[in-house]
Amino acid sequence: MTAQATGRETTFAGLPAVELALPQGDTLRVMRHGAQVLSWVSGGQERLYLSPQSTMDGQAAMRGGVPVCFPQFNQRGPMAERLPKHGFARNLPWQADAPVLTHDSAQLCLHLQDNARTRVWWPQAFALQLHITLRPGALRIGLNVHNTDVHPLVFSGALHTYLAVPDVTRAQLQGLGGQAEWDAVANTHASAADTLQFAAEFDRVYAASPQALRLNDQLHIQQSASWANTVVWNPAQALCQSLADMPEDGWRHMLCVEAAQVYEPITLPAGERWEGWQQLTVTTP
Repeated sequence: MTAQATGRETTFAGLPAVELALPQGDTLRVMRHGAQVLSWVSGGQERLYLSPQSTMDGQAAMRGGVPVCFPQFNQRGPMAERLPKHGFARNLPWQADAPVLTHDSAQLCLHLQDNARTRVWWPQAFALQLHITLRPGALRIGLNVHNTDVHPLVFSGALHTYLAVPDVTRAQLQGLGGQAEWDAVANTHASAADTLQFAAEFDRVYAASPQALRLNDQLHIQQSASWANTVVWNPAQALCQSLADMPEDGWRHMLCVEAAQVYEPITLPAGERWEGWQQLTVTTP
């Protein structure tokens, strides 16, 4: 009899979570709070970074994993002054369906819709679904936005993925060469180099590449064309020291590569849907 994937309700830091596991060993942990993926183990290695000093109070997003930024990226959005940084979706509890399990995959869908808490910040009616698919050596996360209002829905956002790296100063990210680049640290515009390296604070927004990105030739990173941008971020030592939820050397062990909508918000007519995904695939030598 072929072994099946498993899924179980559990807790992490006292908060409700779902854990998925494949027969060949890959595992995933997803928090109901923020629908935040916190851990993805593949090939015996943790592929996501989670700060050991993360706030775990069920109110704020944890520092690491894959926070869902909606309905704005940073403070670029339709109601930037009223909305929290990176929106509110990452700070609220989501509902989770029962996992769909086969011998080589596990799928989980989480839901969030407008309620009394969201309407404190934003009058919009909406329904979100986060579709998570775990396969051997691969993780796909897709955000589906449904405009359930009678008015257009205008939003930006991101899948704010924190990738684990042994030493970011030795990391190389390839695949963005020639794409338009905005360096938010220096406030300069250029074309991206073929290979990105990380010797200092790094905060840049790129026009998304149609090809997969390659991190250290060990991970392929793809995103749907519906996300216009890719954000690459590492705080480096000085900024990291100012982040209360990061250890002093935390910057060295993470690199954010985010599927994002930064400059131009998406306008979704009443009743319409939008979907954007990111896929991470472990590569074998």
